[in-house]
This record gives sequence, C-alpha cells and structure tokens, in this order.
Amino acid sequence: MLTTHPFDDDKLREECGIFGVSGAEGAAALVALGLHALQHRGQEAAGITTYDGHAFHTYRAMGHVAGNFDRDDIIRQLTGTTACGHVRYSTTGETALRNVQPLYAELQSGGFAVAHNGNISNAQRLRRDLVRSGSIFQSTSDTETIIHLVATSSYRTLIDRFIDALKQVEGAYSLICMTREGMIACRDPLGIRPLVMGRLGDAVIFASETVALDVVGAEFIRSVEPGEMIIVKEGGEMSSHRPFTQHAARPCIFEWVYFSRPDSIAEDQSVYSVRKAIGAQLAIEAPADADLVIPVPDSGVPAAIGFSQQSGQPFELGIIRSHYVGRTFIQPGDKVRHLGVKLKHNANRALIKGKRVVLIDDSIVRGTTSLKIVQMMREAGAAEVHMRIASPPTRHSCFYGVDTPERSKLLAATHDLEQMRQYIQADSLAFITIDGLYKALGSDGRPRVKPGYCDACFTGDYPTTLTDQDEQAPLDQFALLEERVG
Repeated sequence: MLTTHPFDDDKLREECGIFGVSGAEGAAALVALGLHALQHRGQEAAGITTYDGHAFHTYRAMGHVAGNFDRDDIIRQLTGTTACGHVRYSTTGETALRNVQPLYAELQSGGFAVAHNGNISNAQRLRRDLVRSGSIFQSTSDTETIIHLVATSSYRTLIDRFIDALKQVEGAYSLICMTREGMIACRDPLGIRPLVMGRLGDAVIFASETVALDVVGAEFIRSVEPGEMIIVKEGGEMSSHRPFTQHAARPCIFEWVYFSRPDSIAEDQSVYSVRKAIGAQLAIEAPADADLVIPVPDSGVPAAIGFSQQSGQPFELGIIRSHYVGRTFIQPGDKVRHLGVKLKHNANRALIKGKRVVLIDDSIVRGTTSLKIVQMMREAGAAEVHMRIASPPTRHSCFYGVDTPERSKLLAATHDLEQMRQYIQADSLAFITIDGLYKALGSDGRPRVKPGYCDACFTGDYPTTLTDQDEQAPLDQFALLEERVG
C-alpha cells in the first residue's frame, strides 16, 4: 500500500481540528462546513455531536468530511442548535472508530461531549491512576482522560469539576465541550494550540482557524486567550473565566510555518504574509545562484514567492501537483511503487531542463521527501538543484499534539548540515535561522522576542513538563496505547 501523498508523508502533521456552534438553527450543517475548511488538520476521521435540548446525537466515521457529512440523511439525524465537530489525524497506535471524536459520556450531571486538539503529556500517568481507582476506558485516546477526571472530581458543579480536571493535566489543549447547559471552549494556559471565536448572527462559533469562520460566513471576533475558558449558555449568555495560573503565551510556531491554511489569521497575523516574510528572510540569509525559484507544492508556495521577490529570481511552478488522486494506490512491486510517486507530483520538465533551480520547502523531517524531490529535478534535466528550507532544522520531537517521528528518525538530529545535503543529494542546502524566523514573525512591525512561541521542535526548549516522556513509563494493559490523538 502506497499513499498517494508521497511528498506529504514526510511532513509534521497537526493532529486535529475542532469547530463548535452554539445557538444556530441547523448547527450540524454549519459544523460540517467548518470541518471541510479544517480538513487539512486531520484527514483520517471526522465526527459531529449535537444537542437538541433533550438529547445528544453523534455521528462519527473514518475518512474525510466529504463522503460522510455531505449526506442529507446524516445531517437530518443531527438535530439541535448546538453542535461541535472534530477532524482527526492519528499517529501510531490504534486507528479505530472508538477513538474518533467528539467523545461522549453520560456523567452524573448529564451528557458531556468533548472535541480536543492537542496532547496531554501526563495522560499515561493519569490513566494508570484512574484505572486503579476503578475507571473503565473505552478508547486509547488521551482525550478520554479528561472525561474521567471530570467524572471523578469531588467538586459539586460541572464547571468546577471541569476546571479541577484541567488543573491536573499537562501539555497542550484547545477544547470545545458540550453539556445540557451550553458550550465550553477553553485553551491551555500557554496557548500552544490555537482556538478562535466568531459570530454568525446570534450564534457563537469556535474554531481552530479563522478560515473555518470564513467558510460559514461568520465574523471573526478574536482568539480565545491562553488559559481562558468561555462559557456560552443556552439562550446565548456568554461569560469569560481565567481559572488557571497566568503564564507568558507560547503558541506553536509551526502554525505559521506549515499547519494553518495560508488564508487564516493566527494571533492577529496573516499566515500568508508571515510565510512570504519567512521566504524573503531566507533569501537574505541563504541566497542561491539559480535561474528559477520553485516551491514544493503546496505548502512551500508563499515562502517561495517571498524568496523570489527578495532575490529577484523568477518564481515558477516547476512541480505540478495533481489534486484528483485517491488516498491509496495498490502496487505489486517496487517499480510501480516508484511510478506511483508521480501520480501526485510531477516535474514541469520543459521548464526545468538545463536550469539551475532553488527549491523552497517548509521543513525537512526524515529527509526522504527532499531526496525524492531532488531526484525528480535531476531526472527532469535540472543543471543544479539547491534546497532552501523555510524553518530551522527539526531536531526534536513534539509532545503537544503534532505527529513527529521519534528523535532518532529526524534527519537533523543525527546529521550535520553537510551530511544532510549529501543525504538529499542537493548541490546546496540551507535553513532559515531561528533568529530569522522570529524576525519574519515580527514583519508586521511588532518585534517578537524569544521564546515567544513554542519552538521546541527546533530548540528543544519545551515549555511544559513532560511527565510521561520523562518517566518513560512502560506501557501495559492500563497504559495509553502509543496513541497521541489531537
């Protein structure tokens, strides 16, 4: 089995996207539209839960939003004016319907549904303690830990039980929860994972990215602040709470490098503009003597435009991406496996032949993708192939809701720059510096001071404790089964 996203297989992947609506007729249809806009954040499974004032309704399925939630019979079942949804991309471990979110449980106080983007870095320890106390888990997801902590809390009100639960977890989370009383949206105290708020008439909407608000015609109001909990009651009454100790914000820097759609606004900055600024800074720091600037589609396009504009070298689409290929391709042998790569991306041979090209990509993870791209350029007749990367070397794994290989499999963790260049067989290789990345993030005139973001994948500076990682607790039947679900 060969995925037909051969250039995407070696990318860091944001594991989830979430979307919630409170106070709108046909809430499920709006959530489905919002999830379409967030499909890039999770392509393995999707789910929607609604509440109609009497009962909760849930539909979850493997696969994309399209094909599952574009069916009238499904949407008609999901009645109610309050709804939340989730798109999921898992890492290792079990891929199963029981892990698809929103997760739902009947608590003493009534129904409780939760959609989670992020990763709880002490979930294994919490899970072991909860199981020893009698909790029975139905999934291998770290998100379910939150539900059990709420259920077992000794506080009286649901909100207090929820706050008590979150005070016990470490790591990153943006959450949209539904109860009989209304909707709760909250973000971890460091704001590592994104969450924004908007309005559509009288309805309140929460989403991982502003592009999802755009798709449903909602007005972007603001980002949910780090450590903030917003409660929207039935009837529309809204209140903001900050029950956690305040910290300096550390949003994930990779949202601007790769994760977010370029037409989103992240922390009041245009993602597209930041990526162009990254490309321009890269051209200043690591110019290349080349005839053409070529992006690795699609994520490398804005940075390549910035590189081209700064360097004066022409921007061209030297790699053409097909958007009409299915997810998998059955191949009987290595020869067909190699040909399958070209189903998704193909060199623009007439443009490249005899040219010195500089390729712009967002990152190098294992290096296998970069090697394929360089080989593709050489097979198309490129005279020279130079690679420029719009992020610093990825030397450390992420434990905050991003699918990252173990550190030993990260090319930059085991190779120096020259060894990396030799591995991908490029004529030259350079990355933007961490200082250059911060400078590009301040291209709107507001200086960015390190470490104003979570940049641990580049620097190893993790902003929270990593209990499970530090303890290296052995997995057993009571432990989290190698799964970190966004």
